[in-house]
Amino acid sequence: MSLPIEGMTCGSCVGQVERALSRVEGVGSVTVNLATERADIHPTGEIDAAALVQAVEKAGYQVTARTTELAVQNMTCASCVGRVERTLKAVPGVTGVVVNLATERATVQGVASDQALLDAVTRAGYPGRLIGAAGQGGDAEADRKDAERKTLWRDLLIAAVLTLPVFIIEMGSHMIPGMHGLVDRTIGMQNSWYLQFVLTTLVLVFPGRRFYQQGFPALARLAPDMNSLVAVGTSAAYLYSVVATFMPQLLPEGTVNVYYEAAAVIVALILLGRYLEAKARGRTSEAIQRLVGLQARTARVQRDGQIVDLPIGEVMLDDVVEVRPGERVPVDGLVLEGQSYVDESMITGEPVPVVKESGSAVVGGTINQTGAFTLRATAVGGQTVLAQIIRLVEQAQASKLPIQAVVDKVTMWFVPAVMGAALLTFLVWLVVGPEPALTFALVNAVAVLIIACPCAMGLATPTSIMVGTGRGAELGVLFRKGEALQLLKDASVVAVDKTGTLTEGRPVLADLELAEGFERSSVLGRVAAVESRSEHPIARAIVDAAGQEGISLPELTDFESVTGMGVRASAGGVPVQVGADRYMRELGMDVSVLADAAERLGKEGKSPLYAAIDGRLAAIIAVADPIKPTTPAAIAALHELGLKVVMITGDNQVTARAIAARVNIDDVVAEVMPEGKVDAVRRLKAEHGRLAFVGDGINDAPALAEADVGLAIGTGTDVAMEAADVVLMSGDLLGVPNAIALSKATISNIRQNLFWAFAYNTALIPVAAGVLYPAFGILLSPMFAAGAMALSSIFVLGNALRLRRFRVPGTV
Repeated sequence: MSLPIEGMTCGSCVGQVERALSRVEGVGSVTVNLATERADIHPTGEIDAAALVQAVEKAGYQVTARTTELAVQNMTCASCVGRVERTLKAVPGVTGVVVNLATERATVQGVASDQALLDAVTRAGYPGRLIGAAGQGGDAEADRKDAERKTLWRDLLIAAVLTLPVFIIEMGSHMIPGMHGLVDRTIGMQNSWYLQFVLTTLVLVFPGRRFYQQGFPALARLAPDMNSLVAVGTSAAYLYSVVATFMPQLLPEGTVNVYYEAAAVIVALILLGRYLEAKARGRTSEAIQRLVGLQARTARVQRDGQIVDLPIGEVMLDDVVEVRPGERVPVDGLVLEGQSYVDESMITGEPVPVVKESGSAVVGGTINQTGAFTLRATAVGGQTVLAQIIRLVEQAQASKLPIQAVVDKVTMWFVPAVMGAALLTFLVWLVVGPEPALTFALVNAVAVLIIACPCAMGLATPTSIMVGTGRGAELGVLFRKGEALQLLKDASVVAVDKTGTLTEGRPVLADLELAEGFERSSVLGRVAAVESRSEHPIARAIVDAAGQEGISLPELTDFESVTGMGVRASAGGVPVQVGADRYMRELGMDVSVLADAAERLGKEGKSPLYAAIDGRLAAIIAVADPIKPTTPAAIAALHELGLKVVMITGDNQVTARAIAARVNIDDVVAEVMPEGKVDAVRRLKAEHGRLAFVGDGINDAPALAEADVGLAIGTGTDVAMEAADVVLMSGDLLGVPNAIALSKATISNIRQNLFWAFAYNTALIPVAAGVLYPAFGILLSPMFAAGAMALSSIFVLGNALRLRRFRVPGTV
């Protein structure tokens, strides 16, 4: 056994950990490695992993829990999910387990070894295998599921061909006038029973054997599942028919009937349901498959002065990679040379290609357009943006929402309760039912067993989560935590950081008002020349504006910074001063000539600068962080969803309220220091209830974590995205109403599924038991029960797949 250990700093720590572990019962020898921060334990007998963890923690160190992903086979219903969870939780060293029926995966946290986990699920009847890094093994998994679908289709065809004659002979005799007499005159009733026996036996032994191979062992372990219900129900109908066919003297008079058609048709219908389920499940995971398909397979890499084609897995950090027109960018990197336009819609959702030139960052999986360029790899393998997106979507799809807790409690006892209900049904009909009582008892008990399979319950939540999170990924909305999918819909207020969220996050020249007698290009060129000596963001914005307008900067001499006032220099031989109004007054300038412009800028929350050239007041300048073009539409969409929007910013009240007024924000919390954002979030939560916070910077991370749901703008920092529950990849605030609308749609879909699943079982189990017979003479045939059971799962899957057509608010 190997344990990852945190907190060791020296050889003394190593010795303490080794001694602590050596004292645990069952430990033979211990080797602790400071460099790898791991302890390798060689046992002499059974070891309690929890005791090892406790020993390390008592010594003052920490054992790092790890997450293991398992693909688990043979899970067919909600009771299987509960059983696998309980089995894995019982493995020493496991601290948490989430099992997902739709993805057929188990996510295990703790320190238990991989082999111990695999052995545990295999013993429980659910063989498992380890899953590698995000998106890896996708082809093998797809091939396995494709083979499973083909096998189900083959078995379904065999079962249908063999069952059809049985159904026609038996049911035709009851439903078609003259059919009974025709069978009796041609092959004889007894011979027809022999024929049905042969055909039904073939159905049960070949296409139907999966139910018995899994159902009876589960029953023997006292852990019955859906397969157990089918196995017991069809076996009861089949064995009763065999006795009626070959040993009728053993049955009471008047009860000699055969139910071969029930056993055969049940198997055929459930195989049909399984096949349709398998096809539908494949569609629920299409989002992940599409994301994996975006990864390039090979890359053209410069190695030893030559260009070689390498598998994508062999590309290393700092490799120089060539990208030709029309190719996918193989890895994340920085452009070294060349220029092109790159389609980044798979990351941002924006259809307009983005120009890339030397120094530009490119993302693996995006599509190069017409140009060619070389890049230096900055992230490869599991560290690329695309790999992280795949990992986030997989984690969200595997998560379990709070709403699932109710399902888990019910399904834990559901199958045993159904078997008890079937037994009770059999006894009641046998004791108080009309003649032939044994026949009625058998048929109704079988109907209860078959109709109650909890497949729909197990699929109701995870399928909606899979489709909803997958659709979100296509829209650039990544749910890092599945709980956010449920919590976001209940948000009553959305708090947004200003810089980089509402605004572009970089200042630009917003206003340049000229005094009489001055020309724009001359003034801007001279002011930019003076500001070029400064690294202040305002100075950079002025220099950038001159560059964008193609204005060449005159030669600069005699530069001087005037503390608390501004700067001055000689630009092209002409003296230039730039600074606040007080600097101009000190220089003897009359700023009142630009009073109207100053008043307007003040109302807009902008702080103006003045420029004097050659001893005359030349211009008033304002630099601002521009509001993103999509911000007003995003705020309007949030209002349409009934949400209050609050801006949190460090700006002064005047500036903050001016910006809020321009985009119709409801309230402002201004002059907030970074550490005060958490307090602001807490206060807003106390006032308004559940709160979603949207931010993009490192200083937003605490507020993102404090909010009920944190949404990080994807163009922001990694720290912010790690602290968030939802990542908006486009960097667009419109992602917020999209995420909230998707949350509402997904949870509504889950509730529809759960209502159907629970209502179906609640309503039809009593009907199958025969409660309608005394008043209306209605009984539910086991065949119809099998059809209804299959239909319930298909309904749930089909309803979940509707989320694939989710459209963002305001689109058609």
